[in-house]
Amino acid sequence: MHPTDLPAGVTIPERLQATLAAQRAAYHAHPVPTLGERRADLNRLQAFLRDHQHALAEAISADYGHRSTHETRLAELVPAIDGIDHVQKHLRRWMRPQRRGVDWLTFPLARNRVIPQPLGVVGVIVPWNFPVNLSFVPLTYIFAAGNRAMVKMSENSRHLAALLIEKIPAYFPPEKLQFFDETGGVGIEFSKLPFDHLLFTGSGQTGRAVMAAAAANLCPVTLELGGKAPAIVGPGFPLRTAAERILFVKCLNAGQICTTVDHVFVPEAQVAEFVRLSQAIVPPRFGRLASPDYTSIIDQRSFDRLVAALEEARERGATLVNLLPDGPAWDSATRKIAPHLVLNAPEDTALMRREIFGPILPVIPYRTLDEVIARVNAGDRPLAVYPFSRDGGFLQQVLDRIMSGGVSVNDALFHVAQHDLPFGGVGPSGMGHYHGREGFDTFSKLRPVFHQAPVSAMKFIGPPYGGFADRLLAFLIGR
Repeated sequence: MHPTDLPAGVTIPERLQATLAAQRAAYHAHPVPTLGERRADLNRLQAFLRDHQHALAEAISADYGHRSTHETRLAELVPAIDGIDHVQKHLRRWMRPQRRGVDWLTFPLARNRVIPQPLGVVGVIVPWNFPVNLSFVPLTYIFAAGNRAMVKMSENSRHLAALLIEKIPAYFPPEKLQFFDETGGVGIEFSKLPFDHLLFTGSGQTGRAVMAAAAANLCPVTLELGGKAPAIVGPGFPLRTAAERILFVKCLNAGQICTTVDHVFVPEAQVAEFVRLSQAIVPPRFGRLASPDYTSIIDQRSFDRLVAALEEARERGATLVNLLPDGPAWDSATRKIAPHLVLNAPEDTALMRREIFGPILPVIPYRTLDEVIARVNAGDRPLAVYPFSRDGGFLQQVLDRIMSGGVSVNDALFHVAQHDLPFGGVGPSGMGHYHGREGFDTFSKLRPVFHQAPVSAMKFIGPPYGGFADRLLAFLIGR
């Protein structure tokens, strides 16, 4: 039975399992799509995004309460559409079998190849913060590698999920691509399915649960998590440039980005100037909290968490600097929180202990780079680190001594926007990569194939072993 023909009364696990069975059957019937078929799939992905760009932006804004249309176009549609063009340009080369070397002494005239082949059915669990980017960019690499996909949207993306579920069947049959809404318990059952690969983007806590569920099926996982990504402003770097770039990223999507700047280290003598510059930079960009260019916090729970974190820091002696001072610091009706700097926050407050995921930027003074390195390394390895310096020695110390998922030098976030760079975390900030060639490889089986020669050299070394075998092994070991 086709998964879309299932009666309404079937359970969530039954519906998910029926879709997986249909996709796996379709994979077995046609396991290796041609280059032309893969290109056609990518063209359909791109066509869907272009055809529905306005509806997608409206649905995401409805899910947020308000989301800047320009931010949706900039951070979701442009990377996905442009990324498809990048993959189309390189796909033929990525699909070619790779020739590998052979030891001619032991395997004369043999051949080795590595053939990238589709894995089968890939599951994707998508967060709410960039739901188009974080579904369609992975789908680009999943389809480029020749796979089929089931995609589970967030409970905070209900309007978008409804749009995708309604419109995607005109572009892809369900045995190729199917979206699922989170109606309660779907994510748990989804992560239990025996996919051929599972990609999860979200919090570390949920990532651990997803990985544990996948482990029961020995399902390989790519986890894109988060963490407290620091910016480090080096002595001598133009402070206004650093502040402009850091605050652009921090205010984008109201700071609700896993790779945003979580906090910034500033030379002790320059903290006051960094604050003054920040107060001059942000108001011309937004003017007021109600600006249509400024995005809401996704839901009431997240809004309450961020407000509580600000109030806790203030009660513990921190100084809060509202960067939109001509109005309220926050508005519960619209779930908007003005961009804030936080000075002198105690280390055991929520702002300093956990990923902020909002428009709040703690400013931490430092005297030596060694202090910064020690402090960052005392925590979990971050998803990104952002050094600002024109001193090669300073930058090399950061690269050598602070391990992170990725790095943007003299800016923040934009390593993620590079189509030819792999994206992924390390340790608690994630595992595995996608984007670029690494994305194609992640969703492929790089299958080693050995072609034996017409006459195998092994026939001269097999049992019963004798003097010739002794001499040959002595030669091979001694060489």
